[in-house]
Amino acid sequence: MVLSENHFIEVMTKKTKQTLTDLASEANGSRALLASDEFFAPKENLLKAGRGEFIPEKYTDHGKWMDGWETRRKRSEGHDWCIIRLGNPGIIKELDIDTNHFVGNYPSYASVDACQLPYYSSFEGLTDLEHDWIEILPKSELSSDSQNLFTIEFDRQFTHLRLNIYPDGGVARLKVFGHEEHLDSEKDWFDAAAAENGGQALACSDMHFGDMQNIIKSGTAIDMSDGWETKRRRGSGHDWLILKLGSPCKAELILVDTLHFKGNFPDSCSIEGCFEPNANSESILLDNVAWMEILPKNKLKSHTEHIFNIELKNSGQCTHLRLNIFPDGGVSRLRIFGRPIT
Repeated sequence: MVLSENHFIEVMTKKTKQTLTDLASEANGSRALLASDEFFAPKENLLKAGRGEFIPEKYTDHGKWMDGWETRRKRSEGHDWCIIRLGNPGIIKELDIDTNHFVGNYPSYASVDACQLPYYSSFEGLTDLEHDWIEILPKSELSSDSQNLFTIEFDRQFTHLRLNIYPDGGVARLKVFGHEEHLDSEKDWFDAAAAENGGQALACSDMHFGDMQNIIKSGTAIDMSDGWETKRRRGSGHDWLILKLGSPCKAELILVDTLHFKGNFPDSCSIEGCFEPNANSESILLDNVAWMEILPKNKLKSHTEHIFNIELKNSGQCTHLRLNIFPDGGVSRLRIFGRPIT
């Protein structure tokens, strides 16, 4: 039986999905971190399930609504790009650069670079030109409104990808099929605040718009309701939240994520810790708890994953943490990475 080109692509894609994992899936924890531009449509759409939809009559203040990542028309030299952290490190075998519904506004070409970095790297680290980015897909021609499938021949694991589009335009979805791997250097590294690791949100100053338990949930927040958000503060002071860690540890890296909070993120935050193994939700609020500064007050940005490591003070082992936000607002997730005490 002779298959049409579209039918052949559909069959091959299904076959690939049966044997490999989509390392770039939002559902698997992948994250679009940085993009050169996302004027018409946000970079986060690249990692969503399916192939995207098209609603003819739907427009935004910026123009036609598109279910993908779309940049403005480039009027200068260069090309657009988007950096993605894979849900898990992996060996990549297939790429699907899907331009579904992008017809007069798709990129003419694309290439993909890959790198192995510390899994949670700062934005400054991601754009460091000294990093060993490896071109795993040379500049290749794309077709409009199509699944553009490419075979990758590198037998090494990667943590981050950089999708380059030439010169500009829109991509509906990026699928990265491969085999999940785990970095040995981070085998014992764990999120001590995560609910799945025994972390608990004990108390907070306010949670009018979003429950404090959301901040330690697994995965990324679905929307603002899936984070911790306080009411607008009209008086003095600031809001705070106290966590009990799943296991005592020394914080080596802290992630404060304001995903989805764009006009209501905190101006800044700080974090304190204490070692009180027997404290509960009542005793932890007493004045005689010796809180130590772990993260000094730092500015925050909207809709951003903030990575703190060199900013952390050597405060020793902690059983509890207090996140202070100034003056109020919303945080979608808080991650406290360290190694368990032996």
